[in-house]
Amino acid sequence: MAGRVVNRFRALLGRSPGEALVNATCSEFEVNKWVLSEFVLQDLVPVVGIHPFPLDELLLMAGAVCRFRPRHVFEWGTNIGASARIFFETARRFCLETEIHSIDLPDDADHVEHPRKRRGILVRGRKSVRLYQGDGLEVSLRLSRDLDPSIPLLFFLDGDHAYESVFSELTGIMEKRPGAAILVHDTFYQSPDSGYNTGPWRAVEDALRAFPRCYARLSTQTGLPGMTLLIPDAAGSVGRE
Repeated sequence: MAGRVVNRFRALLGRSPGEALVNATCSEFEVNKWVLSEFVLQDLVPVVGIHPFPLDELLLMAGAVCRFRPRHVFEWGTNIGASARIFFETARRFCLETEIHSIDLPDDADHVEHPRKRRGILVRGRKSVRLYQGDGLEVSLRLSRDLDPSIPLLFFLDGDHAYESVFSELTGIMEKRPGAAILVHDTFYQSPDSGYNTGPWRAVEDALRAFPRCYARLSTQTGLPGMTLLIPDAAGSVGRE
């Protein structure tokens, strides 16, 4: 179906059906995975490695940037800046005008993963990357408050992974910036017997129930830690039901 729609648009532009189209019979709109795979392996992996983001998650992060072409990316859990560097390199490689706003804990916060002096070392000095300290949701909503609702945004949640905070962050974004795409890290489901923290997975489940039929979900399924992309309704938002 999507392939036929693409070909109709190409016909309106005076191009032959299937010309330069990789998969003319696709059932969904796609990002060219071959181009992304080459970019991830040649450009991203040498810079950021595959920890904490395996190859499938790197592809999802880069693919989300290519698909939504966000004018702004708001992310928290900066640490040394691996995720911010992924968004930066992807935007640069595909010539996108994207600003990355990366937020981490204040200096006086006590947390086992506090980066201290290593905060954001992978993105320091990059003109399109801004580093902040504070509460991720609070800072990002303040920064995006006056942006036109039509401007494409991408949020990336990689904070403390507790159910309560992730659920609050998700529903806060869904309410205040309903047209934004959302990436959530560490969402691979494990049974309770595993002892693994399922907070982010449960938060996604409950947030989608709170905003039914507002988002489509795409998740990596190959193992830990896992990542989920929440794709907003095509109209931007259908609101709370």
